[in-house]
Amino acid sequence: MKRVNTLGLIGLTLLLGACDNNSGGPLAYGGDPTLPEPHRGMLPSMKIAEPALWGDQKPTVPAGFSITAIATGLQIPRQTLVLPNGDIIVAEGRGGKAAKLKPKDVIAGYIKAQGNTKVKGGNRLTLLRDADRDGKYELQTVFADNLDAPYGLAFANNKLYVANQGELVSFDYQENQTKASGAPKSIAKLPSEINHHWTKAMTISPDGRFVYVGIGSNSNITERGMEAELDRALVWQIDVETGAHKPFATGLRNPTALAINPETRQLWAVVNERDEIGPDLVPDYLTSVREGGFYGWPYSYWGQNVDARVMPQDPKKVAAAIKPDYSLGAHVAALGLDFSVPAMGEQFAKGAFVGEHGSWNRPDPVGYKVIFVPFNNGQPSGTPVEFVTGFRDANGKTRGRPVGVTVDPRGALIVADDLANTVWRVSRNR
Repeated sequence: MKRVNTLGLIGLTLLLGACDNNSGGPLAYGGDPTLPEPHRGMLPSMKIAEPALWGDQKPTVPAGFSITAIATGLQIPRQTLVLPNGDIIVAEGRGGKAAKLKPKDVIAGYIKAQGNTKVKGGNRLTLLRDADRDGKYELQTVFADNLDAPYGLAFANNKLYVANQGELVSFDYQENQTKASGAPKSIAKLPSEINHHWTKAMTISPDGRFVYVGIGSNSNITERGMEAELDRALVWQIDVETGAHKPFATGLRNPTALAINPETRQLWAVVNERDEIGPDLVPDYLTSVREGGFYGWPYSYWGQNVDARVMPQDPKKVAAAIKPDYSLGAHVAALGLDFSVPAMGEQFAKGAFVGEHGSWNRPDPVGYKVIFVPFNNGQPSGTPVEFVTGFRDANGKTRGRPVGVTVDPRGALIVADDLANTVWRVSRNR
């Protein structure tokens, strides 16, 4: 085994010498980022996250806030949901079954895997309860198991909705319930063939009638052909009563988290954009999602910037492409999104929290933090504020990687960390 690993590493070293070695510049934030020219190499530049234990350390939060690990020993926590009684549901699992297409896919997969947990995905929901509301969750129990890479979560009308990697299901729920009372009800099948991007992000309409499910592309940039992209790179709107669904918006390469802005009732998403055209392209982004809107993938990015790798092109599609609202910077891997509430304090009262899992394909790593994007009049306004940091240090040691972020209306932010297999709670000091 040691000999195979050694030979593999030698091969990787040789191939990485052919990487795109641009160092990358500062992140371009906001609604009008300056985009460089595309730059391609045999492989993108790569920087491995080096997992390390937290020990007695914790992530860093702003003055006036405290952070606590409220659940540990989980099995790849991805997204969380705060129920009306204050209980927290945690979706745990790992999905995907896409075969590697080229040697570079094998290499990239190997490198990315070095920065991930070695724990097997739980394929379950865990419930956390803080009965006396002191910020310590004394109950940690399995609510439902035998699921299939659950990711998106939503709640309405006494039902808990779960987006598995291949199916939308629901559980009947009664207040203070700690375990599902039976098998889930199937609502709709979700596209799952190949599943290059397997996560199915989800949120629910304010009236509880529709869920919105994000379905990522089956490739970086159509390497498997457009046939593999049917019902991909879009957001579905699904009627929770009938399972009837339709494309709500398209051209979103990988919408990894969805949320409704409570001020405007507008749907928003964070989207992971395409790779392999340089360390500073293409910005991952936060955007409102318009019904019927097309956001460019695969033909163009950030509006009408044509991606020359895609053939044949579609000029009409490019002309119709909507420019996103807010750049988060290239390769930050935004996986979490939720809107704030006044209980989070004046500085963080109005805006969106974004969980950034962190880059693998940039020599100067970015992400590995939770940021806050201020909003004004329903739109992003100003530069982002670092809210939870310290997941990765200057020496490359990576103790955690944020995924889902959920605002507790009582005045706390719940952060799922799928490297440390921990759920963190950031609360205001009283």
